Amino acid sequence: MALQKNKTYRAVIEGYSSEGLGIARIDGQVVFVHGAVRGEDCDILVMKVLKHAAFGKVTAVHTPSPERREPDCPYYGRCGGCDFRHMSYQEELYAKRRRVQDALTRIGGSEVCVEEILGAKDRLRYRNKSIYPVSAQGTVGLYRARTHEVIAVDKCLIQKETADAAADALRRYISSYHIPCYEEATGKGLLRHLYVRTNCKGQALVCLLVNGDRLPHEEEWVSMLRQALPQAVGIVLGRNTRRGNTILGDAYRTLWGQDYLEDTLCGLTFRLSVPSFYQVNHDQAEVLYTKAVEFAGLTGEELVVDLYCGAGTITQVMAQKAKRVIGAEIVPEAIADAKKNAARNGVENAEFFCGDAKDIAAALAGQKLRPDVVCVDPPRKGLAPEVVEAVVSMQPQRVVYVSCDPATLGRDVKRFGEQGYKAVRAAAVDLFAGTANVETVVLLSRETNPLTVEVRMEVETGEVKEHPTYKLIQEYVQEKYGFKVHTAYIAEVKRMVGLDMHKAPNAVEQRKHEYHPCPPEKVEAIKDALRHFGLIAE
Repeated sequence: MALQKNKTYRAVIEGYSSEGLGIARIDGQVVFVHGAVRGEDCDILVMKVLKHAAFGKVTAVHTPSPERREPDCPYYGRCGGCDFRHMSYQEELYAKRRRVQDALTRIGGSEVCVEEILGAKDRLRYRNKSIYPVSAQGTVGLYRARTHEVIAVDKCLIQKETADAAADALRRYISSYHIPCYEEATGKGLLRHLYVRTNCKGQALVCLLVNGDRLPHEEEWVSMLRQALPQAVGIVLGRNTRRGNTILGDAYRTLWGQDYLEDTLCGLTFRLSVPSFYQVNHDQAEVLYTKAVEFAGLTGEELVVDLYCGAGTITQVMAQKAKRVIGAEIVPEAIADAKKNAARNGVENAEFFCGDAKDIAAALAGQKLRPDVVCVDPPRKGLAPEVVEAVVSMQPQRVVYVSCDPATLGRDVKRFGEQGYKAVRAAAVDLFAGTANVETVVLLSRETNPLTVEVRMEVETGEVKEHPTYKLIQEYVQEKYGFKVHTAYIAEVKRMVGLDMHKAPNAVEQRKHEYHPCPPEKVEAIKDALRHFGLIAE
């Protein structure tokens, strides 16, 4: 029988979903339950019914879990910032570790075990970057869960008190000078977001993102903010005239003080401008980077490529243990910060390039660069297929993948697996206490060495012959003809000329996206390579 909307059912919570919701099964159908704790027998009000699942909320608990807690935040359930304030921290860590393991197993098809989840010592006021949306009506706060409705929040338990003070100053500024605020539906209005970044010393960099180039009563805004935040070191105006709900702008102007903030991480000093990526939990970031270095297995002799390097944090931490490190990032301001950070820290074995990850990786591979380790720390959307291919083309022995989204991590682990890289270690680190978000570090190791050749004894003649791998064929074509050929094209041509398909153990014969026949010019180039290696006659 199909579940009915607005009807209450009784069920036991079996576990947690990837978004931190409880999971129950009612009449054979999966129901994702808000406010649930594993093991509880409770009443569930079904609020939404889909074809293969339903959503509901707990209305009564018949057998409460010993891990259930009274939420410590008055906004919990309305604000969408936190997911786990109704349970103990140990239960929260269980849910997060389970989420990562399920993603690696079910999505990634991997047998790797999540060794541990490293919990946070401090679970309140830990965020060093806060972003407050501003509604068209002038409300400064945080979004309601799964909406763009702004909820007024005076004090947030995971934001710094400095950030709360800045948000309060903005409310007074809006009210005092009747400042128009941005309306997402029409693209009209001025104020969009308030951005506050803090450091270990308690200093703050504040940026107001606006739909334009000017701010009414700029001097008054600066005065009000400096009075509310005596620890501020800089106040910036960011221009963002794009429609929609994007946050950061494309140009910045300093209204007062400096346009950057300095912080110390892992014994290194980092200069951070507004667009520069920096982990939001300082203490747990040090735990995360220590684990990434451990997985990299550095001895001081390695070449490391760090993609999505941001302000150069992981790059410089890796540089302390490696021979040479190359960092790449698409945000120009972040690369500028990274270069200055390296110079300030006396890190001479790191260099930085600005560009898209796939382009930088492809360029380095084209230079026949062979890093021992590639480190990737992409945004939530994970790696594009082209980035995975570019990383594999550099033939690193190890790939250290730092991820903030278990689902896209699992997808990319599967893609790497199809290219001969197996996940061999995994650990989770909690940088986002109270929320469903979690960081993960995965070590991927190359199962076979694509530069080796397969040596076989021909049964009939007893003669030992060497058979080139697909990688060697690709390199020959690239060097002689100046273009790349996919392994699927090599496999197609080998079939065309009647060669045994088992002579290249590292071949990739299936592609997940649409396959197009090998172009004639590439057919001839591959045939030339096969003749060069003695696989077909002249």
